[in-house]
Amino acid sequence: MSPELVGALVRILEVKDGSTAAHTWRVVLYTRAMAEEAGVDKSDIARLTTAAALHDVGKIEVPDEILLKPGPLSPSEYKIMQTHAALGHEQLLRMGEDDPIILDLVRHHHERMDGKGYPDGLTGPEIPDEARMFAVIDSFDAMTSIRPYRHEVGPAAAASAIEAIRAEVGTRYCDEHVERLATSYKAGRLNWILEYFNDSCPVPSYDQLSRATQIAAP
Repeated sequence: MSPELVGALVRILEVKDGSTAAHTWRVVLYTRAMAEEAGVDKSDIARLTTAAALHDVGKIEVPDEILLKPGPLSPSEYKIMQTHAALGHEQLLRMGEDDPIILDLVRHHHERMDGKGYPDGLTGPEIPDEARMFAVIDSFDAMTSIRPYRHEVGPAAAASAIEAIRAEVGTRYCDEHVERLATSYKAGRLNWILEYFNDSCPVPSYDQLSRATQIAAP
């Protein structure tokens, strides 16, 4: 998939849900940092960061009254929200995407090690490794980002998030990726991302991110 098309899809999602913009920036950067820490080949890092940018593309098809609801979702609304992973996968297939890294991360980033995730209820090693890694990244960013109900970011929020994620190793998360995240954070390699656009700084476009970090595949 071309960088231009990735950028267009991200912009559509940002227009639909403005809160996703900074989240997209950070998870792309965390994904790059984690992949580099793991020694992933440069070409595969480009594929992983593209997948990270597109992980929530299925939310384009989620009704606004559910996606943008300010309060808790009802059980039926939550089930509809859960469809975004499969919807994103289906969207990409219709567009001709055939990269397994991208397709697997988009479809399976909400699977759990204990099989209680979605959309397919995969367990442990059945879950593609890129999706297991991204599940940790996605949760870490959610736990350390400014929200209407939470304003703490930085070291205290990160330490709490890592402990909360560690508590669910084996049930929700893969221990290898949790420990890699913890090691990267302890070494200070994630600090600059942690507070990135978690303040009043305007959020650039995905196209600018792609150029700035050179994540686009050659």
